[in-house]
Amino acid sequence: MANLLVDERDLKFVLYEQLSIENLCKADKYSEFSRETFDMMLDAAQKLAENELWPVNAIGDKIGVRLEDGQVRVPESFHKAYRHYCDGGWFGLSVDPKHDGQGFPISLAAAAIELFAAANLGFMGVPGLTVAAARVIQVFGSDVQRETYMRKMYAGEWGGTMCLTEPHAGSDVGALRTTATKNPDGTYSIVGNKIFITYGDHDLAENIVHLVLARVKGAPPGTKGISIFIVPKKRLENGTLADNDVTTAGIEEKMGLHASPTCALNFGEKDNCLGYLIGRENSGMPIMFQMMNESRLGVALQGLALASAAYMQSLRYAQDRVQGPHFAAMKDPAAPKVSIIEHPDVRRMLMWMKSVTEGMRSLLYFVANCEDMANVAKDDNEVSKYKGLIDLLIPVCKAWSSDVGFRVTEQAVQIHGGYGYCSEYPVEQFLRDIKITSIYEGANGIQALDLVGRKLSMNQGALFKNFLAIMEETSAKSRQNPRLHRIVDLFDVAKSQLVEATVYFATKAMSGETTIPVLYATPYLDLFGDVTIGYMLLWQAEIADGKLQDIYEEAGANTTEKKNELLIVNKEAAFYRGKIASAEFFSNSVLSLAKGKASAIMSGELSAVEIPRECFLRS
Repeated sequence: MANLLVDERDLKFVLYEQLSIENLCKADKYSEFSRETFDMMLDAAQKLAENELWPVNAIGDKIGVRLEDGQVRVPESFHKAYRHYCDGGWFGLSVDPKHDGQGFPISLAAAAIELFAAANLGFMGVPGLTVAAARVIQVFGSDVQRETYMRKMYAGEWGGTMCLTEPHAGSDVGALRTTATKNPDGTYSIVGNKIFITYGDHDLAENIVHLVLARVKGAPPGTKGISIFIVPKKRLENGTLADNDVTTAGIEEKMGLHASPTCALNFGEKDNCLGYLIGRENSGMPIMFQMMNESRLGVALQGLALASAAYMQSLRYAQDRVQGPHFAAMKDPAAPKVSIIEHPDVRRMLMWMKSVTEGMRSLLYFVANCEDMANVAKDDNEVSKYKGLIDLLIPVCKAWSSDVGFRVTEQAVQIHGGYGYCSEYPVEQFLRDIKITSIYEGANGIQALDLVGRKLSMNQGALFKNFLAIMEETSAKSRQNPRLHRIVDLFDVAKSQLVEATVYFATKAMSGETTIPVLYATPYLDLFGDVTIGYMLLWQAEIADGKLQDIYEEAGANTTEKKNELLIVNKEAAFYRGKIASAEFFSNSVLSLAKGKASAIMSGELSAVEIPRECFLRS
C-alpha cells in the first residue's frame, strides 16, 4: 500500500482504464492537458494530503475550535495547511482559467477531493463551501459581484458559506424567517438567524462571504418567495473592509468534525447588515439548486473518502495484527498464530469494504465525468444525455455513499476490535466524522424523495430509461464472456427487480396512491444504489478480465496453478483479479438480496403509517 488514505492504483484504474479521461484532451477545452499533467496533479494532491492535511487531522480533532470575543479560532496547525492549499491553487483546480483557475476536468478534481477529504475532512469544509458559493456568484452574479467576491474566493483569500437552515426551518426551507428589506441604493437590510453553518466563522481568511436565503417583505409564502443574497462578514466601504453586523452566536459541540466550526449566526442585530441580491427577487431556490448537484456530489465524495481511508487502515491492521491460529488448525494448540487477515470473517468484512468502496469511487468519478462530457459535447442531445445522468444519479450518489460509507467505518472499528473503539487508531474518528454526511446538504430521506418524486418522472421517465439502456449495453457485452456469467446473471436479476419496483411506483402514483412511494422511497433508493454499484463493478470486471487474460497469456500461465502463482508475484495481475473478485463478491452478497428488497417495497404493507402515533409509545 503506497498510502493509507486512497488506493492510488484503483483511483487511476477508474480515471484512465474505465473512464478513459485522457480522451478529454482531444477537446479544445482541455487541449492543454495530457495524461502526464493529470498524473503530476494527482501526485501533488497526494503529497499535500499526506504531508500537510493528514498530520494535523487528529490534532484538530483533539483541540477543536473555540469562540473568543466573537471570533472563531480553528486549530493553529490548520493555518499552515491552509496556506499550502491556497499557494497550490487548489481552490481553483477545476475553475475556468478566465476566472484565474487551473481548468482541470471535474473528474480529476473529484479524485483530488477524495484524497484531501480522506486526509482531513474537518479541514475540507472551507474550500468545499467556498468554491461552491463562488460558483453561484460566477453563474448568477453580476459583473461587479464577480469582480468583488468571486476571484478572492477562488484564490482562498476569502471564505464562503451557504446559510439556509434556521431554528424553525431545516428541511422545510420555505418556513424561514430571515427578512430582507430593500434600501433606496439597491442594497437590502438583512435581519435573521441561521444555524448549522459549516465554517460560518473562522480565522483562516480575512473575510467570509455568506450566501443567505431570505424573504423580501411582501414576497409570496413558501419557497416561491425566497431570494438569495451575498452577505459578507465584512463589507467593502471606500476600498476597505468594514463590519457588516454579522455575529457568531455560538458554535455547536458535535460528535465529530471537531475541527470544523458549525456556527449559529445572527444577521442585523444592530440593524446594520447589508445584503446584495443575486439574480432576481424570489429566485433564490432555483439558484440554490444550481449549487446543490455540486455540493451533494462533494458530500458523496466525503463518504467515499472516509470509507477509503477506513478500508486502507483496516487492511494494514488486519495484515499486522497476529491473533489465533489459522481456522484449519483451530484444534491444534501448537499451531502458529496468524495475522487476522487469514480469518474468514475478517476476509468477508474486508471484501465487503473493498467492493463497496471501489463501486462508490467508480460511480462518483463517473458522475463527475458526465459533467466533463457535457462540457465538451458538440450537440444539445449529448449535453442533455449527460446532464440527465447527473440529475438522476446525484441523490443516489449522496445518500448511498454516505450511508454505506458510514457502515464501512463501522466495519473498520469492528476489524480493529477493542483498539478500534479507542482513539489510538484513526478509525474511531472516521466513524464520528462521517456520520454527518447522511444529514447535511439534504438529509438522505430527502434525497430518496427527490429521486422518487422528481427524478424518476422527469421528461416522462427518460432519465431512468436512458440509464437503464446504458446498463443493459454493458450487461450484454459482458454476457459474451463466460468467466463473467455469474456476475451478469445476478446483476440482470437485480436490475429487473429495480425496474419492477419502478413500474410499481409509477402505477401507484398514476392511481393517486402516493403513500407507498413516499413510505418506501428510502428502501427504493437503497435498491437503486445497489444496482448502480453492481453495474459499475460489472463494468470494471469486464475491463479487468481482459487485462488479466493478457497478463496470463504473456506469462504463459495456462493452468490454475500457474495463474495462482502469478497472482502472488505480479502486482498488476493481483490488482485485476481483485477487481473481478469485488464484482463477484458484491453480486453474490448484495445484489442477490435485490428480490427480497423489491418484494418488501412492493408488499403494500402500511403499518408504519396506518397505526395511531400513540402505538409508538410505551404506557
